[in-house]
Amino acid sequence: MGFVKTQTNSICVWLRVIRIRFLLASVIAVSVGLAITWRQNSMISPLDAVLTFGGVLALHASVDLLNDYWDYKRGIDTTTTRTKMSGGTGVLPEGLLKPASVYRAGIVFLIIGTIIGIYFVFTDGITIAAILGFAILSIYFYSTKIVDSGLAEFFVAVKGTMIVIGTYFIQSSQITLESILAGIVVGVLSSLVLFVASFPDYDADKSGGRKTLVIVVGKKKASFLFWIFPTISYSVIIFGISTGTFPILSLITFSSIPLIIRAWLELKKNFNFADKLLPSMSFTLMFSRITGALFVLSFFT
Repeated sequence: MGFVKTQTNSICVWLRVIRIRFLLASVIAVSVGLAITWRQNSMISPLDAVLTFGGVLALHASVDLLNDYWDYKRGIDTTTTRTKMSGGTGVLPEGLLKPASVYRAGIVFLIIGTIIGIYFVFTDGITIAAILGFAILSIYFYSTKIVDSGLAEFFVAVKGTMIVIGTYFIQSSQITLESILAGIVVGVLSSLVLFVASFPDYDADKSGGRKTLVIVVGKKKASFLFWIFPTISYSVIIFGISTGTFPILSLITFSSIPLIIRAWLELKKNFNFADKLLPSMSFTLMFSRITGALFVLSFFT
């Protein structure tokens, strides 16, 4: 029994450091690409779909693991107040895993994602090679060069866009306006989650040399900059519907607006109080995931 308990605890720790629940962002991105394919062709390749999910999730796990490693090495996660939504996973500061183990796991997942990506390079050509090359470089340098230059939110938006475009290309061998616009919607929704989660980490990130968007513009201005993200996503959806690129059913994504209003009201009131930002982060995460899921469903008409 003791061995089983130890093994179970070890698995839970690894799922925690991988941030298993945040992988849903990549699941939604791949699902959007598959949904667009289904809407156009009424069929998808199951094998390619499974491999795409596997490769994308491996790469997503890699960036989260490497991010935890570098934040610990730079002392960021040892000075911030951890919540369910921010401040890292706490696995390394609590001594539950060795830093070297987390780093190696991040590289292993990066290799797994790369191998799957190389398979698609052979089957689908240079377009996938370009997307894969971008993914590998940006994942490895995300927690050092990219975050330090203030491009984290932009990277996450581009990453989400690339996942949708890549998924669709693997299934259809083409890139369309629909896949690009849908990718922007999904990417910006994911970027919003990261943006809000950086508010409580402001002091720790700044002392550790990071330059998030909140640090660049300041917390008060950033609390109003918040609206840029949902505005972009909804504007793209409206444009897509008005041009016939997206189905009219994509209007169901607007049903999540009350969540984003609640998120902003909490942020506006508490942007200076790290210990009171959890409701804002939670509402933002719910908004992003529910809007993304509704967007996926809208293509099955």
